[in-house]
Amino acid sequence: MAEPPATKVYHDGCPGCAMEQRKEEHKGIPYREFLFVAITTLASSLPISSLFPFLYFMVLDPFSSLEQIRDLHVARTEEDIGFYAGFLGASYMIGRGFASILWGMVADRIGRKPVIIFSIFAVIVLNTLFGLSVKYWMAVTTRFLLGALNGLLAPIKAYSIEVCRAEHQPLGLSIVSTAWGIGLVVGPATGGYLAQPVKQYPHIFHEKSIFGRFPYLLPCLCISLFALLVLLSCIWLPETLHKHKGLEVGVETAEASTTQESAESHQKSLFRNWPLMSSIVTYCVFSLHDTAYSEIFSLWTVSDRKYGGLSFSSKDVGQVLAVAGASLLVYQLFIYGWVDKILGPIHSTRISAALSVPIIAAYPFMTHLSGIRLGVALYSAAMIKSVLAITIITGTSLLQNKAVPQGQRGAANGIATTAMSLFKAIAPAGAGVIFSWAQKRQHVAFFPGK
Repeated sequence: MAEPPATKVYHDGCPGCAMEQRKEEHKGIPYREFLFVAITTLASSLPISSLFPFLYFMVLDPFSSLEQIRDLHVARTEEDIGFYAGFLGASYMIGRGFASILWGMVADRIGRKPVIIFSIFAVIVLNTLFGLSVKYWMAVTTRFLLGALNGLLAPIKAYSIEVCRAEHQPLGLSIVSTAWGIGLVVGPATGGYLAQPVKQYPHIFHEKSIFGRFPYLLPCLCISLFALLVLLSCIWLPETLHKHKGLEVGVETAEASTTQESAESHQKSLFRNWPLMSSIVTYCVFSLHDTAYSEIFSLWTVSDRKYGGLSFSSKDVGQVLAVAGASLLVYQLFIYGWVDKILGPIHSTRISAALSVPIIAAYPFMTHLSGIRLGVALYSAAMIKSVLAITIITGTSLLQNKAVPQGQRGAANGIATTAMSLFKAIAPAGAGVIFSWAQKRQHVAFFPGK
């Protein structure tokens, strides 16, 4: 005879148990919690790539013969920009790589909410300081600290799984991926439209104003103000971690009969969890690819056509990325659910990875286009690339979080974030060096630029 289902026991004062009760009573989609997930993720991701459109101009030397805005007094020739820009772009990921596992463990110990709140506060302070940077070392330092003190990514992924029922977990993680992806698109758009406001909007901003002194403060300040609003909204953010009195570890469910089994599962080493490790490896490889793409796309589009670029302005780059972000939102809201339901996370990830190769390979040939043909090709490729990227990120994140119990989700996501950050730290530096090297070899026999 089959055993009756175990009776769930909820503990008074435990936020995890309160969340479990709420999910039992309300079986629909938790829209309010998902909204919190979306805006906190967006606020955390906006600063990461907001500097890409103006990074090209930011590192030029003021004493070179070039006519662009020069601020950090580093690169003396246009061909050297990629080198210095790459290391500035990598500093955030290096900082995040050092601290992500720690933040994941803290989130498993004290809860998701405190880590999320502190991370948003770090964004407000350090992103503003980056906009006030007048020296290369100051810019690198603030970006490094921003990466080290912004530990949101690991707990927010665990949180998106824990605020909803099992049938809504793909949607929860897709919201994280979508908000993160939109942030990585809207961030550059913000940087492109608002950087150098005195130059772009001379009828609004005076050259003797603070934005004339700090030409990249405006986009950073706007992002910080948005993060401040998000920080205030976190007051209503519910905690999800189980905190039972007398237990040293959280439990995956509130069932009394499974407490011992859950505790034993926490003793298993995450590094011996092969489903988790395999999904992290895939996640890291793609992160390397995607970050290199983001770095090179902006540098390539603003480069002069004589160097194989498109001679775009930072505003043009921001417009392309904004359209790609809009397509991403439509895809996640109306299409991704069907993709996950039909293909599942594994097959959707494989197919998206395979399709990314021809899309990336098509970009160099766009330098031979102009006018409407260039616009159609570039915008189409950017939108398709964004859709494929978010499919891969969501699929691998879903596999990671399903491979571990609740008490290990923060640490598991911390390991994934640390490994991913190291790959993302290598990506802009390596991509910037290769990009600079390629621009200096436009007419040679080995890997000519054109």
